[in-house]
Amino acid sequence: MNKNAKPVLVFATHNANKAREVQQMLGAAYEVKTLADIGCHEEIPETADTLEGNARIKAMHVVEHYGLDCFADDTGLEVAALEGRPGVRTARYAGEPADSQQNMAKLLAEMKGATQREAQFRTAICLVQSGREVLLEGVCKGTIATELSGAEGFGYDPVFMPAGETRTFAEMSSEEKNRLSHRGKAVRLMVETLLASR
Repeated sequence: MNKNAKPVLVFATHNANKAREVQQMLGAAYEVKTLADIGCHEEIPETADTLEGNARIKAMHVVEHYGLDCFADDTGLEVAALEGRPGVRTARYAGEPADSQQNMAKLLAEMKGATQREAQFRTAICLVQSGREVLLEGVCKGTIATELSGAEGFGYDPVFMPAGETRTFAEMSSEEKNRLSHRGKAVRLMVETLLASR
C-alpha cells in the first residue's frame, strides 16, 4: 500500500450528500466512502433500543464484514411532553412504512393542546478506528411548533424550532441549519477527534 495514501473512513450511510459534507470538513486528511462505495448494499438492521446502540450496530457491521474503519450516526427527536418519544423510533413513529408527513401528523395530534412543547434532537455517532470505539453526541434543544411551517430540509424540520429562533428548521437555509443542528454538532466533534488523532 502506498504510504502516502489517505486512510479510508466509511460513513455507514447511502446518502452521498451527507458523506460529501463530512469529506469537506475533513479536507485531505481522510477519504470518506459511503456504503455503496464499498459495495455494501445489504440492509443493516437497526434493532437497538438506543440511538447509540443503533449507531454502533451500523459501524460494527462495516468493521466486521469489510475490515474498514467506519462511523455511523443515528438521530432521534425527544419530546418532553411525550416522555422522550419518538426517540429511537423517530423515523418509524407512525408505523412502517411511514413517511415524514405521517410522522409529523401523528406528533402534532399527540401534542394537540399541550402547553409544554420542549423537545430536543439528538444525534449519536459511533466511530470505530483501528479497533477503538468513540461515542459522540450532538444535541439541539428547541420546541415543537403547533403547525407545519417551511419547505426546506427533511424529516421533522417543518415542526421543530431551535431554541432562540422564531423559525423552524424548514424555514432556514442548509447553512443556517447546519450551524445549529444536532447532526452538525456531532459531526464537528467527530472531525475534531479525527484530526487530533492524525
